[in-house]
Amino acid sequence: MYICPMHSKELLKGSLKTIILKMLKEHGRMYGYEITQKVRTLTGDELVITEGALYPALHKLEADKLVQTEQEFIGKRVRRYYSLTPSGELAVEEKVSEFESFVQMMQLIIQPKTSFNG
Repeated sequence: MYICPMHSKELLKGSLKTIILKMLKEHGRMYGYEITQKVRTLTGDELVITEGALYPALHKLEADKLVQTEQEFIGKRVRRYYSLTPSGELAVEEKVSEFESFVQMMQLIIQPKTSFNG
């Protein structure tokens, strides 16, 4: 699913849709391999998303009407491009906000602020 020596698959599994939506928001229309390479570059090769993880997530996002596809012929090959739908534009903000809130909550648990009562 993922090649990520620093992090467990379980930590990353729940964030894949958020990652995809954010990539499409930031970079517009992208094809699958392009998404995986951008994530790899941004993370300094720490997070490598495999096709086996990416395409089921993209298909689910498409079924949920958060992304749309269009096909383009490159020579004899068909390249499928993904982009956000209007619903996807709204969802990306919600997903990123939800993820940021989760990270903040985890910080409270991992590094609790000690209170000094005198």
